[in-house]
Amino acid sequence: MRLLIVGTLNGQLSTATKMAMAKGAKVTHTETVDQAIDTLRSGRGADLMMVDVAADIGNLILRLQSEHICIPVVACGVETDARAAVNAIRAGAKEYIPLPPDAELIAAVLSAVAEESRALVFQDPKMANVVKLADQVAASEASILISGESGTGKEVMAHYVHGRSLRRDKPFISVNCAAIPENLLESELFGHEKGAFTGAIARRIGKFEEADGGTLLLDEISEMDVRLQAKLLRAIQERVIDRVGGKTPVRVDIRIIATSNRDLQTEARAGRFREDLFYRLNVVNLQLPPLRDRPADIMALSDHFAVRYARTNGLAPKPFSVEARRFLAHHRWSGNVRELENTMHRAVLLATGDEIDIEAIRLPDGSRLDDVNLGDVAHKAAAAADAVSRAFVGKTVAQVEQDLILQTLDHCLGNRTHAANILGISIRTLRNKLKEYGEHGASIPTPGEARPQFG
Repeated sequence: MRLLIVGTLNGQLSTATKMAMAKGAKVTHTETVDQAIDTLRSGRGADLMMVDVAADIGNLILRLQSEHICIPVVACGVETDARAAVNAIRAGAKEYIPLPPDAELIAAVLSAVAEESRALVFQDPKMANVVKLADQVAASEASILISGESGTGKEVMAHYVHGRSLRRDKPFISVNCAAIPENLLESELFGHEKGAFTGAIARRIGKFEEADGGTLLLDEISEMDVRLQAKLLRAIQERVIDRVGGKTPVRVDIRIIATSNRDLQTEARAGRFREDLFYRLNVVNLQLPPLRDRPADIMALSDHFAVRYARTNGLAPKPFSVEARRFLAHHRWSGNVRELENTMHRAVLLATGDEIDIEAIRLPDGSRLDDVNLGDVAHKAAAAADAVSRAFVGKTVAQVEQDLILQTLDHCLGNRTHAANILGISIRTLRNKLKEYGEHGASIPTPGEARPQFG
């Protein structure tokens, strides 16, 4: 894991650094926020930043966001810095570590972002077959396409492959092609020179160069513009990239892993994805089955998430009741592992007895899981359809569309990719709709949350 420490930390930097290195972290140090930004721009990336609480953490996080650099920030300071600690958390720091540093606390923070937090948990034979294939090809240099519905664990599988490759000690760099605006994605991937465009205030090393020697994950690659796909194809074929505004080609040594929740072959036939790029990426295809088709994994993952979130929230782990296990196994999990994980996090927090029972297992709207699985399904479906049809009366098509999009986003706990997949629209179309609704005063769910329910 790559750790970037920022600031003097009141002279206790060397102790924190030694503790982190003892846990296997590769540590870089800068004294100021400006130096830290320059370090990240230069391609020396980080998986975690530990920042002196005396630094302007709010400004740091805003600058990271403006340059689409996604790195969790942890504030550090002497124990008497209570006000500064609160301000750092409010500014966006994920955690506060008091100084002098404690070895166990440093280890806990590092493990939160280490590979074990992305454990590949499975028991079902269908998933075992996919993992067996992944093990076979991990040590090769072949490009890999990981496909499957949203929430099936494609990024986790990518980490798994990298961890078993010959590049495992080199960087693993991920780019979410759906989350970055189209006009910025080229710069994010290939970097840019100072003055290449408005706002390019300094040279920025792109993800291709940052991943040099290691693995580059192109997440949700189906959302990439066709024009940019041509430049990507050249980079993959020739292992040469051109920074935006640059004059000298740059050689890179990387292994490509791509993910998609769409059928890329179908997208290629429809002209929405370059066929030559598809074949270049699809040397090996790892098709992840949806959770409903791998029932043996449901309880394995439920137990795993229950233990993880109990530990995260400082609670004692609790077993599931027999009734809870039965209902978990029968739910369809349309949101796959992501939906299961969110449900387990809520269940850990809502459980009041010695077990996690059915009362604690609730859906995002607060309804019990058994309300979905039991009862007269046909009657409920008819009643729901009648209620929905009545709700349409007196509304414009635009109003109905807005309600549908926002309710779907609520169901997905704000996950844009999952919602777009359910709605059958592109992530960019969804993003444009949400921007329009927000400008007109609508409440837009943020990732990980649903809007408050009233009435």
